[in-house]
Amino acid sequence: MSFKEEFELLLRARYPLIYISTLEEERAEAAIALSAKQQGNRPVYIWDFVDGYQGNPNDMGFARRNPLQALELLEKMIPDAPAVFILRDFQRFLEDVAIARKLRNLSQKLKAQPKNIVIIAPQIGIPSDLSELLTVVEFPLPTAPEIRQEIEKLLAASSQVVGSKVIDELVRSCQGLSMERIRRVLAKAIANHGEIRPEDVDLVLEEKRQTIRQTQILDFYPATEKISDIGGLDNLKEWLLRRGSAFSERARQYGLPYPRGLLLVGIQGTGKSLTAKAIAHHWHLPLLRLDVGRLFAGLVGESESRTRQMIQVAEALAPCILWIDEIDKAFAGIESRGDAGTTSRVFGTFITWLAEKTSPVFVVASANNIQSLPPEMLRKGRFDEIFFVGLPAQEERRAIFGVHLSKLRPQNLKNFDLDRLAYETPDFSGAEIEQILIEAMHIGFSQNRDFATEDILEAASQLIPLARTAQEQIQFLQNWAAAGKARMASRQGSLNSNSIHRQMP
Repeated sequence: MSFKEEFELLLRARYPLIYISTLEEERAEAAIALSAKQQGNRPVYIWDFVDGYQGNPNDMGFARRNPLQALELLEKMIPDAPAVFILRDFQRFLEDVAIARKLRNLSQKLKAQPKNIVIIAPQIGIPSDLSELLTVVEFPLPTAPEIRQEIEKLLAASSQVVGSKVIDELVRSCQGLSMERIRRVLAKAIANHGEIRPEDVDLVLEEKRQTIRQTQILDFYPATEKISDIGGLDNLKEWLLRRGSAFSERARQYGLPYPRGLLLVGIQGTGKSLTAKAIAHHWHLPLLRLDVGRLFAGLVGESESRTRQMIQVAEALAPCILWIDEIDKAFAGIESRGDAGTTSRVFGTFITWLAEKTSPVFVVASANNIQSLPPEMLRKGRFDEIFFVGLPAQEERRAIFGVHLSKLRPQNLKNFDLDRLAYETPDFSGAEIEQILIEAMHIGFSQNRDFATEDILEAASQLIPLARTAQEQIQFLQNWAAAGKARMASRQGSLNSNSIHRQMP
């Protein structure tokens, strides 16, 4: 259901108190005014703390700096007279006992009157005693047709003719931005060189990065890692390469649905995060990283609002990769948390979206401890596939050493004994291999020479791999994957399941 349809339904159903959370105040008010006009040409009254009521000559300036008086205006009007009252930033006054009491009184009276109070605020801020009275409505970011219309209007105003391909690229790159930001960045492009050019897409992308950072929920990650930077994990890489064109228009014409996502399970340091970055780079899609902990806030309803905001931004930026690192820590023990059910509601909203989403948002979630994940997360339909990323086998360790050393010493790669290094580092993860290479470089640098195979082996002898301190966790994961609960990311995964037993003292 679109915003227009939902809002007009609430007007007809005489919902007295409506709360719209958006930073696009001007655009939201225009949408409300249009809906009010189509619902019997209802008058719209707009109030803010500084200027009071605006628009209607009889009430200009009324209730200036007096939010309680702003509510009293409703009681002075004829009961049967329809109207919509927009109160800007009114969430700041909801904690006041007089305001809260007045809203509860009005809520009872307005059920029998064709009047609605609409609070427009940049974020959700609803006290618990009013949470049952206020109905929260999402105001979406501009759609592709709306963005195209705005760009074409701006081009017409500047008497500029631009090819449809450039407009298509601009529309796609502007998705996920507010209309105000779109206008601002395009105006910046025109002010810079008098016209809009194809290379101005870079300006839009930079504005998008700023927007995502300001949400304080999502991070825009530059993805420079390649599939070739992943050592081993052949089954996983083959699965990803097969879906490289799955977001194309050709795939839609073929009848393919958008890929949904991956859940990568394994111990720390086995390449799960690297895989998420490599997917974004190989598929040429923006990479958004979600810190699930940022979804949770103190005010009633704010956590759920942040979750909806995250989903809204991700879908507006689609096609994109949404990377959720260590999702098991975010939702561990949700039934026993003493947060009045906030975690359960956030989790419910999230997994419902995972199961029902039709937008091209490819979710890559990683988990270290599968026992902490709620069973609902592992049900079919949430992800396309669940992969178990185990410790690298000997041949994979050789490949990992090769990947790192080809970057560190591309001219001297042949001087390193990769076979010996792989053989002498059983149970080492990819992250631990990278760490011993850095330690070996410190050894060589401190002695004013280049590092060599012997330095790497010395560094390896000083590091105790996680596999030897988390044996039970790894064994549980291997047994879980071997039982058919997950697909092996590596073709040599069966070899890994025995390596710990061979090497553990």
